[in-house]
Amino acid sequence: MEKMISVERAVTLINEAVMPLDPVTMDLASARGRVLAADVVAPQSIPAYPQSGMDGYAFAFRDGAQTYRLDGEIAAGSDRALNLPPGMATRIFTGAAVPPGADTVLVQERSSVREGTLQVLDPNLRKGDNVRPVGSEIMQGAKALERGHRLHPASIGFLAGMGIASVSVFPGPRVSVLVTGNELQEPGLPLGYGQVYDANSRALRACLEQLPVSVVDVFRCGDDPQHLARTLEQALDRSDLVLVTGGVSVGDYDFTLNAFEAAGVERIFHKIRQKPGKPILFGMKGRKAVFGLPGNPASVLTCYYEYVLPAIGIMMQQQTTLEKRMLPLSQDHTKPAGLTHFLKAGTDGEKVWLQGGQESYKLSSLATANCLVVLPEALTQVSAGERVEVHLFP
Repeated sequence: MEKMISVERAVTLINEAVMPLDPVTMDLASARGRVLAADVVAPQSIPAYPQSGMDGYAFAFRDGAQTYRLDGEIAAGSDRALNLPPGMATRIFTGAAVPPGADTVLVQERSSVREGTLQVLDPNLRKGDNVRPVGSEIMQGAKALERGHRLHPASIGFLAGMGIASVSVFPGPRVSVLVTGNELQEPGLPLGYGQVYDANSRALRACLEQLPVSVVDVFRCGDDPQHLARTLEQALDRSDLVLVTGGVSVGDYDFTLNAFEAAGVERIFHKIRQKPGKPILFGMKGRKAVFGLPGNPASVLTCYYEYVLPAIGIMMQQQTTLEKRMLPLSQDHTKPAGLTHFLKAGTDGEKVWLQGGQESYKLSSLATANCLVVLPEALTQVSAGERVEVHLFP
């Protein structure tokens, strides 16, 4: 395992270690937001028959013909067997099957009917007008959607229109959140002296619920190394991804490192040259990923957005990395060299400004932020108006 590493190196190690989840077959109605794990091929042509594109009259087009004898009608869904002879027309509605012998549909607004005779009032009518040919949307056997396509309402409707009821997709990971610390108290209960309310599990769960994750379990554990190790093993048994908050530094009550080892988690890295969130821990147990996040709330969310969220994207085969922009900073700012700084910030899309309260224990400033400003290790000073890298929250 490497010693304290750069932000860029941490991203590379996560990308190399985390793997896509095995595909599952999912009902199409439940698959919105999932990514296809295999190409989808059209099981039949759409439309499967010549289809009227308008309400009007169907007939076999005859160049120069102005009148047709009219008989019957065909509605959408009708299975009426009607073979139109030349010179005969039938009333037809949008979506209905154009009957054998017909090749053109005249829209009703450009027609006149009197005593069983249809008169054509469209001088520009051409053979084939307003008829949707077989396979004009897609032919049987053609590739409808490719592997890697993220299903959205229109693509779900497209597949359903071909009669497809289920698809092979990459599932969302099963996620467990494990919060540690004797000092933690549940919101809604009286706060004792020396206690703090558990904000981290609520914040992480809210983040995860923005994604199509399968399960979110929350475990709580005091500062007991044996209990922590057992709880981590339990979480790993139930999850593809475990997020542990607290206990990742080197204090007397920081037991997460030992719990990783006891639970059989291979440490990939511990500590990144960044602020906040320097003591972040990352490891793998087989194909299961484990992040040890710092206990301070702003550190937890910063590490989630920068490292956990992209890892979940790899598992689901989706692009989840925060959107990045270069925007002018509205004020001067200085920092020491040696650490990448992730600063709570706000943006209107044209410029970006830093929030007050950059300390890692302060959530109030993050609660009103909508992005992070990222200042590289070597950088020590930014002048007002200079462009900086901005990571936009989802």
